[in-house]
Amino acid sequence: MREKIRPIIKPDELLSLRGAADLLIFDASNNPNARANFDASHLAGAQFVDINSQLADIKANPADGGRHPLPTPEAFAATLAELGITPASRVVVYDDKSGANAAARMWWMLRAVGHERVQVLDGGLEAAVRAGFPVAVGIETYERGQYDASEWNLPIADLAEVDAASADSKSLIIDVRETPRYNGETEPFDKVAGHIPNAVNIPFAENLDSDGFFLPPDVLRAKYAARLGAHVAGKVIVHCGSGVTACHTLLAFDHAGIEVPKLYVGSWSEWSSNDRPIATEID
Repeated sequence: MREKIRPIIKPDELLSLRGAADLLIFDASNNPNARANFDASHLAGAQFVDINSQLADIKANPADGGRHPLPTPEAFAATLAELGITPASRVVVYDDKSGANAAARMWWMLRAVGHERVQVLDGGLEAAVRAGFPVAVGIETYERGQYDASEWNLPIADLAEVDAASADSKSLIIDVRETPRYNGETEPFDKVAGHIPNAVNIPFAENLDSDGFFLPPDVLRAKYAARLGAHVAGKVIVHCGSGVTACHTLLAFDHAGIEVPKLYVGSWSEWSSNDRPIATEID
């Protein structure tokens, strides 16, 4: 029986796995210079994954699913095959923001098509380099794999469900964006600032300690138990700006041993583009 894979892997653990035949490593950093940075230096053996072309199916209008809508499961399975991933692969994903760029998004997508052997690198690229993991330059490629998927198996909320949840006291909507964005003080990506009425703000950065590592499972479990109260997982919806960093909090739930809530993929980018009610914390 294959060992159970925890959702977070420490840098020293990854270093000990280096050279394993089933190990595949991916850099999912997402910033304007991400690809150039990868080409200049990345963890040895890693392949680059692009959030926009490989982990999303971007539409012309964010009102249609937000800024980073999911591709179909079939399209994602084709991407996995192109990346060399098979159902037997042990996948480790990292980025340059402790999982909050797109590493957690790729983790969620793999888990959602039934892939259990996937982990996010705790502390990201810098932590691995500090731990002594070697770096390389240039382009890495893996032999083409084979993957089949036909549905997302983790819970997803759509615009209509979030609309209903916003007026339902039995539901809990968690907004993981930075507090100034939630408050409506600033909005760097979408046209309108503010938050979904009755959503609570638990910034994703609170999942991490001061060194950028995930808090221990028991600490996260106590933290979220206090915020969830009597709400059950089926009534909890997590969102961010475009369905990417929300996955960081879903990863934290899994790390803590708590049932993973629903992901609102469209997130604030979809909500704010569809003339939905908007709340702010500005006097």
